[in-house]
Amino acid sequence: MSVKFHTLRREQWIARPIEEVFRFFADARNLEEITPPWLGFRILAMNSSSISEGTEIRYRLRLHGVPIHWKTEIRQWAAPHRFIDVQRSGPYKLWHHTHLFEAHEGRTRMIDVVRYRLPFGVFGRIVHALKVRGDMRRIFDYRYQRIRELFEEQKGA
Repeated sequence: MSVKFHTLRREQWIARPIEEVFRFFADARNLEEITPPWLGFRILAMNSSSISEGTEIRYRLRLHGVPIHWKTEIRQWAAPHRFIDVQRSGPYKLWHHTHLFEAHEGRTRMIDVVRYRLPFGVFGRIVHALKVRGDMRRIFDYRYQRIRELFEEQKGA
């Protein structure tokens, strides 16, 4: 049986207004701040000075010691409610990450929906079951915690 794609969905409440939360995510440099240090994630280049629809971002990271180069494109940009990034080149056969932001009485509900698929057919599905699914959970667990810490720091400032 063929798997079309895997889905990771995360939801997080942030006690800050939607405009402030979206502004944080609109700055590509903050992606390094919320990515686990064990990935050695670095932004190499962007084709524009600020993120908008059509922006391409090139990254480098190391996963289990293997260097990976990755390029994503912002496919949709609807500030301050949504943006979508898709992989143009990199380790996945499919990578489609929807970032949703909803305002609720001065707080923001942030939802990430990542649809992804590995290459290599059956072998890719085995690697997903053995390693990638757990890696994705760990990466987004770290991201959740780091976002909470960063916005609590801003609230206290």
